[in-house]
Amino acid sequence: MKILVTGAAGFIGYSLCKNLLDENIESLVGIDNLNSYYDPILKEKRLDMLNKFSKNNFKFYKIDLDNFKELEDIFSKEMPDLIVHLAAQAGVRYSLENPWAYEYSNNIGTLNIFEIAKKYNIKKIVFASSSSVYGGNQKIPFSERDNVGKPVSIYAATKKYNELLAHVYHHLYDMEMVGLRFFTVYGEFGRPDMAYWKFTKKILNGEQIDIYNFGDMNRDFTYISDIVEGIKNAINTPNLGYNIFNLGGDNPVNLEYMINLIEKELGINAIKNYMPIQPGDVPVTMADLEKSKKMINYRPKVSIEEGIQKFVNWYLENKQWLKDI
Repeated sequence: MKILVTGAAGFIGYSLCKNLLDENIESLVGIDNLNSYYDPILKEKRLDMLNKFSKNNFKFYKIDLDNFKELEDIFSKEMPDLIVHLAAQAGVRYSLENPWAYEYSNNIGTLNIFEIAKKYNIKKIVFASSSSVYGGNQKIPFSERDNVGKPVSIYAATKKYNELLAHVYHHLYDMEMVGLRFFTVYGEFGRPDMAYWKFTKKILNGEQIDIYNFGDMNRDFTYISDIVEGIKNAINTPNLGYNIFNLGGDNPVNLEYMINLIEKELGINAIKNYMPIQPGDVPVTMADLEKSKKMINYRPKVSIEEGIQKFVNWYLENKQWLKDI
């Protein structure tokens, strides 16, 4: 099987590609635009890791998803059997500052991927959605059966649009469309704009950390290896039709507890600045995993204690080149 992964130099895309290459996948194609939403050095490091594999196994193309002609050239040359569409402009808060980036990357980019898949008769796409689609849902845990018609950020709205568009292509063209709603993914080689990374860096540097909603935040943190296994299960499970699945950590954690774990691993107490909740944020996320467990055998294994320990150890081992990111 030849798999094409969009967003291959991103956190989740890189982690999936590395895992598939470690398992000697026959052929893998990665595409990414290496944008500067966060320091491109991190994406280049990830890509360097992937390029160490044989060119017979891994090929990479730098491209923007909104460039239909260049995308089509890649597909006509590579002819993948399956697409894992992970590329997106990430970040809830940044979507309020630069909504156009989300329109081009998340909406037009996804439309282009689906259109090209239709043209080249690619019958299965596994694509990234987000827990953000649940918006201000008051019902806990969040279930795939819940109404998600009231997003509270532009990022969330684009992800809901992607899910709706996927259903259209499934209905009209009999394409297998599997959407995965990720819940607060963290781990080594992660995104430096996320709280666990920023807290680690600032605590280590003796800087003040901002804690939103005065610390009353709970997140379903999900370690990267569990997310990768969930994606692979979605790839390998046949006949899913159109389906949406939650991929969470199965154990929501209070933000203060996560900070305490980082403090413990660093041996340093944080300087804390408590602030109101930010626009677009929600106080609680929690995934109902009943459907994911039943249909794609998704069972997260890594606890928040183990995951934070792994991340902090990795950060300390690599702090010489990470300190400026």
